[in-house]
Amino acid sequence: MDAIRENLPLLLQGIGTTVALTVLGYAFALLLGTVLAVARVSPIPPLRGAATVYVEIFRNIPLLSLLILIAFGLPDVGLLLPYFWCGVLGLTLSSAAFVCENVRSGINTVPVGHAEAARSIGLGFFGTLRFVVLPQAFRSMVQPLVNVFIGTVIGSALCSAIAVQEVTWVTQTLNIRYAQAVLMFMIAGAVYLILSLGGAALGGAIERAVAPGGRNRSSGRAALDVTAGAQA
Repeated sequence: MDAIRENLPLLLQGIGTTVALTVLGYAFALLLGTVLAVARVSPIPPLRGAATVYVEIFRNIPLLSLLILIAFGLPDVGLLLPYFWCGVLGLTLSSAAFVCENVRSGINTVPVGHAEAARSIGLGFFGTLRFVVLPQAFRSMVQPLVNVFIGTVIGSALCSAIAVQEVTWVTQTLNIRYAQAVLMFMIAGAVYLILSLGGAALGGAIERAVAPGGRNRSSGRAALDVTAGAQA
C-alpha cells in the first residue's frame, strides 16, 4: 500500500490518460465509422468498394501491430505524432471498422418501405438517412456500439507498447520498481472494469430511453410500483 500512496499522482495521471485515449478514440471512431457505413450503403459503387476494403483491412489487423506501424512507421514518411496521438489514431482506425459494420447492420434493420416512403415525398439519399433511417436504426445499434466502446477501453491498454503513459504503462513501471505485480495489475484491471461497466450502464440507459415507448414504460412501471406499495 505504500507503493500506491507514494505514487498516487502517477496512477491518477495514468488513469486520466486511459480515459482520454478511450474517449477520443471512440468519439473519432463513431464519426469515421458512421461515414464509412453511409459509404457502404450508398448507391455509388466506388464508395461502397473503398469502404469495404477499409473495413476488411482494419478489422483484421491486430491492434498492437497497427499501433506499432503508426508509431514507428509514420516518422519514416515524415509524419511525426506524439505517442499519445498515435494511440488515439490506432484506436480510431481499428474501432471505426467495427462501428461501420454495426451502423450498417442497424441501417439494414429499417424496413425498406420507410426509405421508399421518404423518397416518395422528395427526400434524397442523405435526407432519407438523416431524417428516417438513422434515427430508427440507432435503437438497434446501442448495445453493439457499447461493445465497441468496451473493446476500445480494453484496447487502450496496448498503447503502453508504444510508451503511452496510460494506466497499464504506469503499473508496469511500478511493478519493476516495487516487484508487486499482483497488486499493480489488480489496480489496472479494476480501472478497466469500472470504465467498461460504466459504459455498459450508460448504454443500457440510452437503449431504454430511445426504445419505442421507453419513457412511457418507465413511467408506467414507476406508477405500478407506487400502487403496489400503497396496496401493501
